[in-house]
Amino acid sequence: MRGPVRLPLEQLQPFLFEIPESLPIEWPGVFGNDHPVEIEVGFGKGLFLLTASQQRPEVNFFGIEIERKYQLFTANRVAKRNLRNVRLASTDARALLRDRVPARSVQAVHVYFPDPWWKTRHHKRRLFTREFAGACAQVLRDGGRLEVLTDVEDYYGIITGLIAEQPLLCRLPAVERAENHLTNFERKYRQAGKPIYGASYAKVAEH
Repeated sequence: MRGPVRLPLEQLQPFLFEIPESLPIEWPGVFGNDHPVEIEVGFGKGLFLLTASQQRPEVNFFGIEIERKYQLFTANRVAKRNLRNVRLASTDARALLRDRVPARSVQAVHVYFPDPWWKTRHHKRRLFTREFAGACAQVLRDGGRLEVLTDVEDYYGIITGLIAEQPLLCRLPAVERAENHLTNFERKYRQAGKPIYGASYAKVAEH
């Protein structure tokens, strides 16, 4: 059976974002408009970006994925649908949020199923650290949201503990997630009957 048709790189280019060497990101320059921006960290095969960007065309979605192969895979899916409100970057999200994303410029940050890096010697590679939680709080505008999902209960405890240390992030009551926003991981785990752990936070107004 033949695989999906791969578009040439020049057709993907409009959806690929190259990180500036030193300057902060200017969202109107990235998307060509001043619509609100939401970031997904670790978009994998891009299901969330595909569904959310089509459902909410008035919002710009910026995906960050450290694996170049997933950036190109998702760009192929985005380009076929001509989703002009999506841009994809291949880089370390921790450094990007800390150094390149302007403070209080983002409507939401989505972090779904970050790699738990099971072995103790690999824990330093985990996405969620005190610094990353602080960076999420920094880039969110007042009232902006941080959305987190994982299938690893222990890691969930670590993540929520780190976020709880951020005075500007307030945990919200749990709500049922819309089915058309499922990531590939979430869809797979729910079909298998596995538990999913999630939390939502809102940024309180800075004084």
